Amino acid sequence: MTSPVEAVSVEAGPVEAVGQALDFTEDFTQELPCEDGIPLENLWHRLQINLLDDCVHQLWRGRTDFYAGGNMFVYYSLQQVQRQDYKGPDFFVVKDVDGSYVRPCWVAWREGGRLPDVIVELLSPSTRSVDLGAKKALYERVFRTREYFCYGPDPTQGGEPELLGWVLGRDGYEALVADERGWLWSRVFGAWVGEWEGEYHGARSRWLRLYDAEGRLIPTAAEAAQAEAARAQAEAERAQAEAERAQAEAERAQAEAERAQAEAERAQAEAEAERKRAEAAQAEAEAERKRAEAAQAEAETARTRAEAAQAQAESERKRAEAAEAQAAALAAEIERLRRLLQNQPENKPGG
Repeated sequence: MTSPVEAVSVEAGPVEAVGQALDFTEDFTQELPCEDGIPLENLWHRLQINLLDDCVHQLWRGRTDFYAGGNMFVYYSLQQVQRQDYKGPDFFVVKDVDGSYVRPCWVAWREGGRLPDVIVELLSPSTRSVDLGAKKALYERVFRTREYFCYGPDPTQGGEPELLGWVLGRDGYEALVADERGWLWSRVFGAWVGEWEGEYHGARSRWLRLYDAEGRLIPTAAEAAQAEAARAQAEAERAQAEAERAQAEAERAQAEAERAQAEAERAQAEAEAERKRAEAAQAEAEAERKRAEAAQAEAETARTRAEAAQAQAESERKRAEAAEAQAAALAAEIERLRRLLQNQPENKPGG
């Protein structure tokens, strides 16, 4: 908030006593102002506050046990109200409260004495001395805020922003030491607080943001939705590609089935033709067997006839030999008789 900050008394007691030591009533506090009518310094301040609120709600999305507020009054004591010393951090977070509804301002005695666990102030030339002086002392000694961060000045106005941070120790605030990236670790958030350069709501600049323990940027709701949309788009494209692949696979399987069916039909036709050729060959073999049997029978008959002819020829030969022998014997007898006749004297008449 931009209202003046008065000097903080170090005698102010712990805020846990609020609501016990002071007798506040709703009649007394129900008309507390919630704004001073003084606008934020510029657009960058407003967007930076919205960005921090966005990031915290994304960091703890789904939870309702915290409240994040920005540019709103924080009431912590009766003296503050009596002095009309209205002040509030640029951004703050209170843990372990009901964050399910919006407050117009933060009134500690209505919240069980709870005050911010984390505060972020955006530095500017006009507020730097107060943010690092009176406000820092207030948050340290009265609010007992566990962590306090300062960031600025506005880089859109040519400033070179710096990030400062403190953690509440036994003796007060202790400066946080940045890592090699310039980030500060927040135990309250369980995250890194660090600078990021990019575009937020159409404005490109350097911004203060949160990173998880592994150094990954905590997205805004829009970035998360965009990432989810991109993931869903990628998933849809993957599903589409998978469907197309499945369709192509189905078509390939269909073509393979048709090819297999055609192959089966061709094989069946080939088998049928082969069966018919086999049957024809079998019939031809049967006919050939029968012809062979007939030829064998004919040959057997011819052999029998040949054997009969051979036997007859043998018989004829033997008869011819016998006739020849008989003729030779007869010739010999005739020769003998002829010789015999030749050797007999001639019988002369009257002799």
